[in-house]
Amino acid sequence: MIVEVPRWTNAKMEIATKEPLNPIKQDVKEGKLRYVANIFPHKGYIWNYGAFPQTWEDPHHKDGDTGCYGDNDPIDVCEIGSQVRLLGEVVQVKVLGLLGLIDEGESDWKVIAIGVDDPESQNINDIDDIRKFKPGYLEATVDWFRVYKVPDGKPENCFAFNGKFKDKAFALDIIKSTHEYWKALIHKKTDGGAIKCTNILVGTSPYCCNDNDAQAIVESTPPSEEKHSAAKEVDKWHFLGQ
Repeated sequence: MIVEVPRWTNAKMEIATKEPLNPIKQDVKEGKLRYVANIFPHKGYIWNYGAFPQTWEDPHHKDGDTGCYGDNDPIDVCEIGSQVRLLGEVVQVKVLGLLGLIDEGESDWKVIAIGVDDPESQNINDIDDIRKFKPGYLEATVDWFRVYKVPDGKPENCFAFNGKFKDKAFALDIIKSTHEYWKALIHKKTDGGAIKCTNILVGTSPYCCNDNDAQAIVESTPPSEEKHSAAKEVDKWHFLGQ
């Protein structure tokens, strides 16, 4: 996985799929940097949050389990290990299971995984092991995804399978399917819209470029001069149900 948001942080960092070479950037909405709210008893993201490269939740595909179309992003990963990872860190993980989030009407699968280098990984091999070795973590994960947009005035999210986690085998099948959608995208066999597929690794892709071309893209990108004020309430704790 690629870490976009280290655990316990709030800045909504994400792979910018619509920019050349897909850098990781903080999302901006209405001129303000985006932060996830702290909802009691949570502080920021409660896992190391990121995505699997070379996957894509196809917005043209209606999922048979969720009944919704993909969210047009790489598949998300919640890494539950004991280490707080770094922004942009590449972590080899062991897939454990899957949560089927339906976020504003779109399929938004959340893979649950643990870093293979984590001291606890030898004991945790499937979704049920999390309940044994990290009791309450899965329930907190469902609660977090259900309400994390409520402080922004949005309704609670829904889930496929009534919020029940699917096992490792199911998760691997979903990951494989999103990889196939990505292969169609990177080979220009499907409409990716505004997504930038420029890359230096997939030689059979019509979007593939050489190292010099990639370096030129990086050097031609001007440094950000936009001034965005940090959200004043980034440290506020929200208590729902008041």
